[in-house]
Amino acid sequence: MRFLIDFFPIALFVVAYKLQGIYTATGVLMAATVLQTALIYGIDRRLQTLQKVTLALVLVFGALTLVLQDDRFIKWKPTVLYASMAVVLAAALWIWKKNFLQMLLGSQLKLPDGVWARLTVVWVAYFLFMAGLNAYVAALYSTEDWVNFKLWGYVFPVVFIVGQGLYVARHLKDDAPHQQP
Repeated sequence: MRFLIDFFPIALFVVAYKLQGIYTATGVLMAATVLQTALIYGIDRRLQTLQKVTLALVLVFGALTLVLQDDRFIKWKPTVLYASMAVVLAAALWIWKKNFLQMLLGSQLKLPDGVWARLTVVWVAYFLFMAGLNAYVAALYSTEDWVNFKLWGYVFPVVFIVGQGLYVARHLKDDAPHQQP
């Protein structure tokens, strides 16, 4: 269910783009992201920082796209989001000596500190990769190609999350008592 909530703004954006073009699609993305945020808030009764930042960037870059009639703003929004997340996670870990990933997920996952540090470094690398990839496609390809990339590029986060799940599973502490045969 959560995957559908996360995916539907992009899916609606692509459909609206195919039917009506980038400016209609941008408006649809803005509305769908507001709805998505409301749904998440309705389910969780709170919003994570990433959800708030994503909503703000979609609304700001979307508004700039619509007001200035310039699709570069909406195309560069993912690069700004990914790069910002990489900078925040890296600065927190290496400058402020805080692990934001552990602070966000530590109550749900019991992992050794070293594993949290490695996970954070991998997340920083992933966000930089995605920022660079989006920048590359946004700068060098047509809007049509970029929209198609947004749809089919969803494979990157899926593969990344599955990989993270496999890595984390190896390090989870088993709190259940073991029975002797």
